[in-house]
Order: sequence, then structure tokens, then C-alpha cells
Amino acid sequence: MAHTETTTVAVSGGGPAGIMLGLLLARAGVDVTVLEKHGDFLRDFRGDTVHPSTLQLMAQLGLMDELERIPHRKLTTVTIGNPEQTIVAADLAELPGAYRHIAMIPQWDFLDLLVRRARRYPGFHLRMNARATSLIEEGGGVRGVRYTTADADGGTEEHELRAVLTVSADGRHSELRRLSGLLPRELGAPMDVLWLRVPRAADGATSGLNGRLGAGAMAVAIDRGDYWQCAYLIPKAGAGASADIRDRPVTELQERLRELLPFLGDAVREVDDWSKVAFLKVGVDRLTRWYRPGYLCIGDAAHTMSPVGGIGINLAVQDAVAAANLLAGPLLRAQDDPDRFARTLNPALLARVQRRRLPATVGTQLFQQLVQRQILARALSAEEHPSLPLPLRLTAGTRAWSRVVGRVLSRGIRPETITTPEAPAAAAPGGTAPAPA
Repeated sequence: MAHTETTTVAVSGGGPAGIMLGLLLARAGVDVTVLEKHGDFLRDFRGDTVHPSTLQLMAQLGLMDELERIPHRKLTTVTIGNPEQTIVAADLAELPGAYRHIAMIPQWDFLDLLVRRARRYPGFHLRMNARATSLIEEGGGVRGVRYTTADADGGTEEHELRAVLTVSADGRHSELRRLSGLLPRELGAPMDVLWLRVPRAADGATSGLNGRLGAGAMAVAIDRGDYWQCAYLIPKAGAGASADIRDRPVTELQERLRELLPFLGDAVREVDDWSKVAFLKVGVDRLTRWYRPGYLCIGDAAHTMSPVGGIGINLAVQDAVAAANLLAGPLLRAQDDPDRFARTLNPALLARVQRRRLPATVGTQLFQQLVQRQILARALSAEEHPSLPLPLRLTAGTRAWSRVVGRVLSRGIRPETITTPEAPAAAAPGGTAPAPA
């Protein structure tokens, strides 16, 4: 027998979008249950570039002092080039705004910070080791989600979580999205990524984010203090693709990295086995429709971003803020309705979330696709050093162009501001989640 529980909003996925949405709705007085399929947030290679637009939101929530206590690196410079010229030389410290750096914060620390704040509000419930398995559909609408947890005997327990609104914030491989019938439009990407760490000298002169294009390859090194987080871009197919490159000695990768990024030095020898190199499959897509009656997708479940610019986590957070701003009021009213689980939340409200966030999504993906086609695809297919398209050759490395890139990285397109109020009854710290109904 399934255990039946109730909530106002059921969120599948405990990543940045799901936890931020849960925090903001609970802060406004809405009862929210977030389901996270893992037992903790510790994942290698989760996005951890927290941009100024997200730092501004953290300041609105009064979390900057706590965030600053988390050990992290602050990036103020972004430098990209090829052997002939500098393409981007952005100094974020020159841009307007209170926060003029990218904070490299491990995502698990970032999520733990959000959860600690969310648990101040009695309406916030987080279920770990809870895997969403299917949607509850009745009367033409989604009425909640079914999920499983482990029992004491090593088996599984089934649960039904009834909700006014069910949100998929569970990433590009969302099972609920597939079951909902919402299908993404594939936009394509010319590359995949090898992801690895290279020790960094404490007294190293080079810092910030540094990328270099070469013949048939590109490498990026992100300053993480005592190590470089390196991305080595490879073509999706053909010579140099994942299946091909892993059949070669890892020393070839070492030499290529050192050629592209000479400041890595002999430290590349530490990457002496392919087991120290992770493979990330790159995809870019977005839903043409983000919602159904009673159901909404946000974050990567609505749009998968390219790693270009490291913008994904910030767009996911902005989605959550917009959704909370637009839906908190209607959800609070629905929460007081004794027949709420038999009624369908007005789909026009969910359409407003998509309309609000679609321009930023499309604009960001167009920017990423431009970089992929005009720069990355040329580099990955070139036998000699790739040339840039004429318009970019004329603007590359200029102060104006670098400021434009810095502006996109720091603020994004249509950054959000939190407008949901903190409900008086929810403001007292120390609230505990009630037992499932």
C-alpha cells in the first residue's frame, strides 16, 4: 500500500532550481515538498559558477555573510584567445553592480546553504532518497507525484504525494517530463567535454578563467585556488571524439593541455590515468511548452544549456525566482481551498512563467550557439590554427566587446529580483516539518 501525503507544491529535484523554488515558496507561506533522489548533494562536476546575478539574489535573502564563510574562489577575469589574438579579455571588476566577480562555490555547499535557510520555514519539507516515479493524473490534470524511498529491510516503500502543483526541476533526463509527454527540441552542440583537475601552484602568476583555442581542440582552466578545474573540448564525432581519444595514451592529453595552456606546467603529469578524467556529454535543447495543467518544468528540465559561459545554474535559479514571484499568491489562495486537490490550477498562470523566462532562455542559447558555430566548431575541425569570422576578428579583444561578454556573464539576460514577501507566520526560525498527512 502506498503512503498518501499532501502538500501544496511537489518539486522533483533537489538542485539549484528545485531548492530555490522550495525556499522562496515556503518563505511566502506555501507548503512545499522537495523530492531528491540521492541521499546527499555530493556530486562531482556539478555546475558551481555562481554569477553576480545569483549573488544579488543571495543578498536579497540575507545570505551573503553565510555564503562568504564558505571557502571559495572569486574570479574577476575571463581571458579567451588563440595563438594569433586575444578574443575576450573581460575584467568583471570594471562592471557596475555590487557583485563584480564569479564565485566558484561547490554546488553541494551552495545547496546546503539554501536548505539551511529554507528549514527556517515550517512549510518547507525535503525528502532525501526519494525518487519520483510517475505523475498522479486525474480529470485531465496532474494532481501530484508518486515516489519511492528505501525501507528498513532494503526494499522500497511507495508514496503518493498529492499536490496542487507539481514541478519538474530534475534535470535534462527528467523521467516525469518524459511521462508528461512534453518533448524538448534538440538544438545541437558540436562538442563534448573532458573534465579534470590539475594541481595549481600557490604562487602561480596566472589566475581567473583562461581559455585557449588550438588546432582541433580547445581547453579552459578555471582557477580553484589549489587546483585548476580544466575542460578539454573534443568533437562529438570522428577523430578526437570520446571513443577515439580514450583509446590513445593519456600522455597525449597531457601534452595537448600543456601546449594549449602552458601555465599548467609539469602538473599535467598528475593526470596519469583516464580514470582521473570525466566525460561530459553536451546537449542543448528546450521545451516548446513548459507546462501542462497542474505541472510545470523549470531549469534543465525546461532547457538544457551548453557549458559555454557556465550560465546553467544561474538560469535555473532565475527560473525558480520567476516561478515563485508569479505563483506564490495563487498558490496561497489555493492552499486555503478545502477542494484544492480536486481542482486544477489555472494553466494560464503556468504559461506566464514560460513567457517570463523564454526570452532569457532563447537569448542565452542563441549566444551559446553563436559561440559554438563561429568559434568552437571551427577550432575543433581545424587542422591548422582556426581563423575567426571577420566580424569577430574586428572586435575580438577590444574593450567594448569584452565588456559585452562580461555583462552577459555577470548579469545574464533579464535577471530576476525576488518580489515574494516573507510571510509573518513563516518568519520565525526553527520550524519543523509536520509528519506526512
